[in-house]
Amino acid sequence: MTETIGKHVTHWINGKPSPSGEAQGDIHEPSTGRLAGKVDFAGRAEVDAAVAAAKAAFPAWRDASLAARAKVLFRFRELVNGHRDELARLISSEHGKVVSDAAGEVARGLDVVDFACGIPHLLKGGFSENVSTRVDAYSILQPLGVAAGITPFNFPAMVPMWMFPVAIACGNTFVLKPSEKDPSASVRLAELWAEAGLPDGVFNVVHGDKTAVDGLLHHPDVKAVSFVGSTPIARYIYETAARNGKRVQALGGAKNHMVVLPDADLDLAADAAVSAGFGSAGERCMAISVVVAVGPVGDALLDKIKERVARLRVGPGDHPDSDMGPLVTREHRDRVASYLDGGVAQGATLAVDGRLTPVLGDPAGGFWLGPTVLDHVTPEMDAYKDEIFGPVLSIVRTGSYEEAMELIGANPYGNGTAIFTNDGGAARRFQNEVEVGMVGINVPIPVPMAYYSFGGWKDSLFGDSHAHGMEGVHFYTRTKAVTARWLDPSHGGVNLGFPTGG
Repeated sequence: MTETIGKHVTHWINGKPSPSGEAQGDIHEPSTGRLAGKVDFAGRAEVDAAVAAAKAAFPAWRDASLAARAKVLFRFRELVNGHRDELARLISSEHGKVVSDAAGEVARGLDVVDFACGIPHLLKGGFSENVSTRVDAYSILQPLGVAAGITPFNFPAMVPMWMFPVAIACGNTFVLKPSEKDPSASVRLAELWAEAGLPDGVFNVVHGDKTAVDGLLHHPDVKAVSFVGSTPIARYIYETAARNGKRVQALGGAKNHMVVLPDADLDLAADAAVSAGFGSAGERCMAISVVVAVGPVGDALLDKIKERVARLRVGPGDHPDSDMGPLVTREHRDRVASYLDGGVAQGATLAVDGRLTPVLGDPAGGFWLGPTVLDHVTPEMDAYKDEIFGPVLSIVRTGSYEEAMELIGANPYGNGTAIFTNDGGAARRFQNEVEVGMVGINVPIPVPMAYYSFGGWKDSLFGDSHAHGMEGVHFYTRTKAVTARWLDPSHGGVNLGFPTGG
């Protein structure tokens, strides 16, 4: 019996849907495992068409006034806000995260749109009068042209909205290649852009796999590439795009440590570890994946974490009682689950086994793995070394603050970290010494607000610019310095050809 396919997601090129007859990918419903639909995959022809549309739209959008651009952004902002619940449910159905998590994702994306609405202020250059006699110097920020964004499955609305609102506000045009696992939100955002009055071709969406990605990385008309994903792919994106002369920001993987000092409020720390470790099923680059218990706090902290994990309810994203949903695909769930037995085999203790977690409703077929805690993890274990990207929290025990710092410093990732303490001096020392791009003090997930910039250090970032904030503005513009002299006959200058007689 042939299974009925519920939806067909296709590309958005030059202001309208653009189906392709080539390869397709499957869209699954993670809570049931059901095949929910198909998504068209772009070949070179579709990528070329999207880039050509963006290139053709660029001159007019570049020359649009700042006021005109801001008006479109304000309208887009109101439309996304008005469709927040719809977008959240769409994300939940394809990703699996609970609807409240998905709504929070849309809200954080809207923060970047809010920031981009201030583009008339953000694009102000500098001016120096009389740098020499009757010579002025000033700088202006100008758009690059066609920018591309390649984004992951874990935040199908928020991560693209780290990129395209700023790029478009700065006067660029944009081609988005979202994850093929949960593609619908990107097309809905494209429809809202059109409703907001964005000219055709300024924002385009192509779906697909490596073929589409490579088409963008090698295309001579793409001037800049933004990426968020795993470190191996981030490195590939950076090296390939840079070889092709493009500006690149490639945000990679993470292994975020949360250090708990002996003087910390352990209830606060346990709450933070559970919410930051298991929110969105741990499928986020800012998830806490390692709790570093310093000194004697390990046993007491573990007990408090286990108490809170026992209260978490796992179920479908749209179930009103669900705190955590399934993982995005069966293959990903199986890979994450492999670290449980693997961790035990390498010497860790399985303090909480997520495979035994009950699931609300009818769990048959879904991609389920409950919150899992591995204790006595050491840096030599795979569960510590790898970015698991799922609901597995590792507890590492150290004897001192210095050992905890050595642990973080030796890790190749440098995305986010946190310290829990009531000692202001220790917190200040930590923020000064730790080699990580985003730091939380008694805050487990230190994601910056939109007017600051998001990004890590070391193997968590390839390129010079972080996402959104003023670094985003600078990434999507280039500076032009102008030195100007206007000769004035009244000050002894040459005659400029003005009439002198009647």
